[in-house]
Amino acid sequence: MTAPKIFGIAGWKNSGKTGLAVRLVTEFTRRGYRISTIKHAHHDFDIDKVGADSYRHRQAGAHEVTIVSGTRYAIMHELRGAPEPEFEEILARLAPCDLVLIEGYKREPIPKIEARRLEAANREPLAPSDPHICAIAADHAVTDTALPVFDLDDTGAIADFILDIVDLGQAKL
Repeated sequence: MTAPKIFGIAGWKNSGKTGLAVRLVTEFTRRGYRISTIKHAHHDFDIDKVGADSYRHRQAGAHEVTIVSGTRYAIMHELRGAPEPEFEEILARLAPCDLVLIEGYKREPIPKIEARRLEAANREPLAPSDPHICAIAADHAVTDTALPVFDLDDTGAIADFILDIVDLGQAKL
């Protein structure tokens, strides 16, 4: 099996990463591509509800809990003190798709676009110190770079750029 095409969205907290990721998934899906995503969180999170059967299974000590219905399934894996899995290990667990969009993992050596917003928690540019950032998407003028700069809301142009970078070609429809 060939490795999936991957492209990242990096940026500081409140830089617009999630909004851009959601718009790109919508755009790529509209164009006929099968998209998967990986979101890295820098904090503890839970996708389960307190009191639900699956929550109770995890609380009882289950290593993995799989919830399956007629519309979706989810596998929750408890680390129980083990180190966070490496990026490549998570990537390998995904089903085949056309493109994996990565939100976060700003230090991974993958092609990525840097999201910038004036309201971001930190406005220090990532691009000057990351050779894997190949473009910037911002809600303000960016003039101190030789990289392509997109309006943060120009989803179509950003999608075209990503397809070119990962060599997926244009519309699948």
